[in-house]
Amino acid sequence: MQGQAQQQAYDRGITIFSPDGRLYQVEYAREAVKRGTASIGIRTADGVVLAADKRSRSPLMEPSSVEKIHKADDHIGIASAGHVADARQLIDFARRQSQVNRLRYGEPIGIETLTKEVTDHIQQYTQVGGARPFGVALLIGGVENGRPRLYETDPSGTPYEWKAVSIGSDRGEIRDFLEENYREDVDLDAGVGLALRALAEVSDENLTPEGIGVATVDAESEQFRELPTDELEGYLSEHDLLASDGDGDEVGE
Repeated sequence: MQGQAQQQAYDRGITIFSPDGRLYQVEYAREAVKRGTASIGIRTADGVVLAADKRSRSPLMEPSSVEKIHKADDHIGIASAGHVADARQLIDFARRQSQVNRLRYGEPIGIETLTKEVTDHIQQYTQVGGARPFGVALLIGGVENGRPRLYETDPSGTPYEWKAVSIGSDRGEIRDFLEENYREDVDLDAGVGLALRALAEVSDENLTPEGIGVATVDAESEQFRELPTDELEGYLSEHDLLASDGDGDEVGE
């Protein structure tokens, strides 16, 4: 019983390390991320692709209200996995930092700079009592001086740079698929196709345009762009991933 009481004490104290050097609340926040639907980031020679599984739980829900991919600045997009409310707080913070940088220095913020400002903010919530860690991971992708960059944030406040990465549910399976199929010289269109195939790899049914979100940041224009439904339908048809009407009925039920 005494050992169990000690375990509970470390569980409840965000600022207290356990004897084996663990912060349990941070580990629980990582578990919350794993329960979120998958988001994928892919860095290509021509830009960055962000894709997300945004299937709704009910056919009565408006698909546009499921927010998984966000514009942080003209040249930066963010995809999330985990608690949506936590993601909104961090994305609002990222947008504010982007605008402050433009006003202060007269230039767009760097992708690495923004990522580290966000992760510094996240890390504060692992050190201060009376607050819990953010139960969300982010993929921050964009173009900096013509160079595509892709970063992941962790609930501990650690940034990682990737060529291709997945967060949320089925991360291991999607990562295996990306490791097998990713090439650094792919163009933006091929990157979108690869992201959709990776989502389909762990989906029980074929995909629908309303059930996914895809955005790109092109290296030439350095502009964030979210793909419309009709364009997504074209990509899904091209890669033979589009759900039939029968599949859609089954999903609705």
